[in-house]
Amino acid sequence: MQERQYVITFGCPDRKGIVSRISSFLAEIGGWIVEAAYHTDPDTGWFFTRQAVRAESVPFDVDELRARFAGVARSLGEETDWSVADTGERRRVVILVSKDGHCLYDLLGRVASGELDADVRAVIGNHDVLADITRAHGIPFHHVPFDRDGGEGTDNTAAFAEIAKLVDEHDPHAVVLARFMRILPPELCEAWAGRAINIHHSFLPSFIGARPYHQAYARGVKLVGATCHYVTADLDAGPIIEQDVIRVDHRDTVSDMVRKGRDIEKVTLARGLRWHLESRVLVHGNRTVVF
Repeated sequence: MQERQYVITFGCPDRKGIVSRISSFLAEIGGWIVEAAYHTDPDTGWFFTRQAVRAESVPFDVDELRARFAGVARSLGEETDWSVADTGERRRVVILVSKDGHCLYDLLGRVASGELDADVRAVIGNHDVLADITRAHGIPFHHVPFDRDGGEGTDNTAAFAEIAKLVDEHDPHAVVLARFMRILPPELCEAWAGRAINIHHSFLPSFIGARPYHQAYARGVKLVGATCHYVTADLDAGPIIEQDVIRVDHRDTVSDMVRKGRDIEKVTLARGLRWHLESRVLVHGNRTVVF
């Protein structure tokens, strides 16, 4: 079993003395640092750090640590962005799906095997084809049907309101769009900012619209990839958490390319979700630093 840790993430405009101030604070409370990472963005002048300390070395609980660290943050300026997480609190996750099940199957398998330490509270689908596999893992499945058309003039306000209600009752640390083929309305993008995570193929923006793999095949592409990112109101344009690729060649059919694309989507989503749940992703503007 992994030792319990308190994880501090912190960002502010860079200046002298930041590392010294945080390190001195942790030393004063007896915090045993087991991992520390730093970065300064030369373009924005923003400083980032992630510090993990053994929870048993701190003589009070995480709420008291947050209260005390708030004073440290204030001493480093008004413009700061920080959080303190307790790895002893299991991370709650809600997954949104449609019909494609490859990402859901992969995540459920990783959770069941203990490879991904997450508490999947619910799976919500606008189709019910993935209900059985979800319930086989002992996880509730909620079917929220949408208007089949989905085109201009379609009103799915009530459906999104129901999804929001089902998600928010779990107060999840992550809302995973595991090939959920619906565009979140702006109000949900805002409400779940920094928590909603999406996965999509990396052909965008080159091959937009239907049958992207067929378009890519016709162009003779040599790489198939995937992008894991935070959801924003700008479609598929949120801060990128992780990307990866797999090679294809002239022998691969469209079906081969789809299979390889699904493989890389699964790995990339799982990796991005893990980093998010471990508080390794720090967002600044539309970019991320991943420690």
